[in-house]
Amino acid sequence: MPEYIGWLATATFASSYFSKHPARLRRIQALAALLWISYGLLIHAVPVIVANLIVAVLAISSSFRPAAGAVTRPSSAREPLATDEG
Repeated sequence: MPEYIGWLATATFASSYFSKHPARLRRIQALAALLWISYGLLIHAVPVIVANLIVAVLAISSSFRPAAGAVTRPSSAREPLATDEG
């Protein structure tokens, strides 16, 4: 049974490279890391658990940050809607 989780984790991680969106790629990698953690727990491998716990936390947290170079504006900087008033 543990082998299947390990193979599923491998397939999940490998599939993340097909994602064209960086945030989605990191979330898929976080899912794979969670599967690796499950695998590590089943085989009692502390290094596998710790390494993938670090990867999962970093992948999840970085998936919610804006991409490098992305321009964001605060809501107060939005342009007003155009009106017919001149």
